[in-house]
Amino acid sequence: MTDLDLIHFEQLKTVVQAQYLKEHTPSFDEISKWKGIDIIYFQEDLRKRAKGNISEKSFYTYFKSSPVSKLPRIDMLNLLSIYAGFESWYDFKKQHLFAGELLIENPENETELISEKEFSNSDDEFKVSQQSNAQNSIKKDVLQESKTENQDVNNIATISENQLVNEIKPISKSSQKWIWIAVSSIIVSLLAFIGFKDEIFQKHYTYCFTDADRNLKVQSTIEIKVFKENESPLFYRINPGECFIYETKDKILKMQISSTVYENLEINRSLENAPEEETIELKPDDYKMALLYFSTKDVSGNPSEQISLKRKQLENLISNDAVIYQVYDNEIYGVETLDKQKYITLVTTPTTSLKNLSYIEMKKDKKGKIVSIKFKISNNENTK
Repeated sequence: MTDLDLIHFEQLKTVVQAQYLKEHTPSFDEISKWKGIDIIYFQEDLRKRAKGNISEKSFYTYFKSSPVSKLPRIDMLNLLSIYAGFESWYDFKKQHLFAGELLIENPENETELISEKEFSNSDDEFKVSQQSNAQNSIKKDVLQESKTENQDVNNIATISENQLVNEIKPISKSSQKWIWIAVSSIIVSLLAFIGFKDEIFQKHYTYCFTDADRNLKVQSTIEIKVFKENESPLFYRINPGECFIYETKDKILKMQISSTVYENLEINRSLENAPEEETIELKPDDYKMALLYFSTKDVSGNPSEQISLKRKQLENLISNDAVIYQVYDNEIYGVETLDKQKYITLVTTPTTSLKNLSYIEMKKDKKGKIVSIKFKISNNENTK
């Protein structure tokens, strides 16, 4: 990567922005100021024109700051170049060359020449090394022969001495051997006990979840927060239909269970006499289910009538003073606040991004109106 590549990428961002502005009117003309629904519409147009997608995280990484310090992956560069009307990233650079800039069309040839040169050098070095090893081998053989002769003479002198020692103290050596084996076994056992004492005293508890109304396994993602004394909570995400397996040596278990379509539930268990397997019933939250259904329901039949119907249904569910947050899956931009109408417009606009919509938290008042919503639209770079 060269500095010219980074400059070319800044050019490409400008061309992509101009291409989008030909048929769309975002909140701001500058692409670096787009967020929320503007990014979703841009992703839709990118899928339509270039048959590909970039995640919201990648958008914030490469479009929110200028100039960037590193290039995106080559597949993203090719995708943006195709969207801008070029065959590839190479074609874009070729048509935007700077004065004195040259593009290497077939850099593989250089690699082959370098490889052949390196192979030749390494071959010469190998030959020199082989000659040196041969000389060293001859010297070692001579030294070993002389050492063997000396060892034969020394062995004759020490045979009688070793035999005398073995005859005088055979019982003493045998005792030392068994004592050493016993001590070693004790040490190994102590080390094993210290290293695995947590696993020895830990117990496994399995918790499965069923729908209280239908008596079937819960087919939605479950989030579990386990509270431990004098420690920060532990978070677990359980996939649809799976059970939660928890290993602990504690005597008490306190956890909070939440889901996008079920009421939150707090569990307190004394584990001294608790069963190792348990089934927990979750009660469906009608408001959560209704909101998820009306927000993500596909538009069929007459689209305009279906969208109008969805808007009315959401109008009835949500309070006019509701506080609505959209959470983003990136480190640059965390949370955005939406009003009721902007939220309804977002979820009633037919886009493929709504398939990844999920609710984190929802609250309602005494009258049954939803007064707080926290949701996110997950990123997926492979979505096309």
